[in-house]
Amino acid sequence: MRTINLNSFLAALLILGMMACSCSKNDNQEPEPEPVPISGFYFGADLSYVNQVEDKGGIYKENNLQTDPFTTFKKHGVNLVRLRLWNNPSWVKEIYGSSSVLYSGYEDVEKSIQRAKNAGMEVLLDFHYSDTWADPGKQKVPELWKNITDINVLCDSVYNYTYKILNQLHAKNLLPQMVQIGNETNCGMMITDTNAGFPNLNVCNGNWVNMGKVLNAAIDAVKKIDSETGSSIKIALHVADPKNLDWWMGDVINKGKVTRFDIMGFSYYHIWHTTVKFDDLTATIKNLKSKYNKDLMVLETAYPFTTANNDNYPNIYFNQTPIQNFPYTVEGQKQFLITLTQKMIDAGAIGVIYWEPAWITSNMTDLWNTGSAWENCAFFNFSGNLTEAVDFMKHPYTSK
Repeated sequence: MRTINLNSFLAALLILGMMACSCSKNDNQEPEPEPVPISGFYFGADLSYVNQVEDKGGIYKENNLQTDPFTTFKKHGVNLVRLRLWNNPSWVKEIYGSSSVLYSGYEDVEKSIQRAKNAGMEVLLDFHYSDTWADPGKQKVPELWKNITDINVLCDSVYNYTYKILNQLHAKNLLPQMVQIGNETNCGMMITDTNAGFPNLNVCNGNWVNMGKVLNAAIDAVKKIDSETGSSIKIALHVADPKNLDWWMGDVINKGKVTRFDIMGFSYYHIWHTTVKFDDLTATIKNLKSKYNKDLMVLETAYPFTTANNDNYPNIYFNQTPIQNFPYTVEGQKQFLITLTQKMIDAGAIGVIYWEPAWITSNMTDLWNTGSAWENCAFFNFSGNLTEAVDFMKHPYTSK
């Protein structure tokens, strides 16, 4: 048998392939194939800050060329954009001046929804039901509702506001495919610094009846829009930390009488959420899906690619201990996301959303500082270039 030098053989094949290409009648380069995700799985990105970052001098690049982050994320596999909505963030004008855009207010969010849809992605609209950040540490009542003392009036306000927003979006063909009723509502909604007599929605103190009425009022508004438009908007609820999922889902269903939601979402950040171990996430989520017959989804997660800082805004992630085998490098960030995603697929979850992968350094100012507290968790390096971490969505995942 004749012996063939493998390297020479492969080189010959490469030359023949190049000659064949050069002889083609079509000189246009074939477009890069779209990633093929697991069927029905959401690869999401929260891009709420993009408009603000760009307005304040931030520049996104891919291979040193300026790029639109919406189209870039779509190209790399994102199929769902999450956007937060604040009722009336008038405090933004105190930072930037009276002529400023109200970032994460209605007009800004409408602009982002249009950008997401133009790029071919679905949208998750995250109703905070607050004029500012709503999270486990604070759930402030919108200024317009702060003097309400009747739970029925509050429910009417939530219904009318939710319906109004969705109806305005429908008029512009911008309805989201998914809505989130509240943000990280571990102990409830609208429970921080409330006026005397404001309806108590603190579920950590057992006020599930009021909480359930408010959630159901928002759900009623979504269902009304569905009936009027022929849409089928998915409804998600949201808590932070996997440890809170079991008791919260059980109580919201059985005590709050809230059943007409499709998805139970949760935040997972390894520096804060340590009760459920990373290796135990698959079993935890799988068991909850079976127990409550609801879809589950990671609505927020992130991981740093460095502990360094690119501006004078202290980073949220800095020198905390990484998860074993996932160092704070671009490759470590990517492998964390691949592993988390595979865990969620194995558990039967329906998606993973990365929180603010485009919050890069700029002259953007928030309530605390100027720049970014998250640039070391973004999918762009300190030169503004997209990193290979974004390609975790192209990984060949396996589905059982």
